[in-house]
Amino acid sequence: MSGTQVKYINSSIQIPESALGINHLFERESHEEASFRCPPQMRRSSSKKTGQSNSTSASITFSATDLFRSASSKASSKEMERIDNLFYSYANRSSGMIDPEGIETLCSDMEVDHTDVRILMLAWKMRAEKQGYFTLEEWRRGLKSPRADTVNKLKKVLLDLEKEVKRPSNFVDFYTYAFRYCLTEEKQKSIDIESICQLLDLVLGPHFRAQVDYFVEYLKIQSDYKVINMDQWMGFYRFCNQISFPDFSNYDPELAWPLILDNFVEWMRAKTT
Repeated sequence: MSGTQVKYINSSIQIPESALGINHLFERESHEEASFRCPPQMRRSSSKKTGQSNSTSASITFSATDLFRSASSKASSKEMERIDNLFYSYANRSSGMIDPEGIETLCSDMEVDHTDVRILMLAWKMRAEKQGYFTLEEWRRGLKSPRADTVNKLKKVLLDLEKEVKRPSNFVDFYTYAFRYCLTEEKQKSIDIESICQLLDLVLGPHFRAQVDYFVEYLKIQSDYKVINMDQWMGFYRFCNQISFPDFSNYDPELAWPLILDNFVEWMRAKTT
């Protein structure tokens, strides 16, 4: 058989010509297939460019986000500056606080009486600690969220506060705060009867008019109590919410009611018989 001899070390193998032809054919076909494939260098380059494109896109996105945050921060800063300026327009220069005189001027500008319950609500919103005084920190605390940087916006805040305080959970907090706000002396734990009567009328009167009117009448004529403490103050609120009025049919003096309320119920029953 005619053929080509290929040597491998010390041995020789006879490969037919026909077999060589087939091998050449396979080599040619493999070469043609390879010519249609994307070269590895091109594939790597393509993926690299895609990565660069994604990186650029992400960079643009981050830049836009940063710009938005920066603009938002600047706007917030300007707004806070206006809120501060509104504060300083009423603040006492020497104390750095809005004092009673400043509050009266503020009320005049808002066309609200300084004894209006909404001023007490505003103090509650600020969590003001000292009666008749607002600090800058308290002012910011109360006015930052509603963005009140003008007197007109502050007027709207007062209207919104009325709705906010009417929510049951908020009202309990407001009622509690009203008592503490009137503790003007250090270590003071009770409030005189005259002030309590005014405070009850202001805070609870609009909600329980009959109960408040009778209780205020009783407080003014009784002589056993000169002051009211927090327990008695909160007890009367619970009384108004739970006890049938004016028959007191579900009132049980054996339960944990403040003694002053036992006396009030006895006085009312004697008054109506």
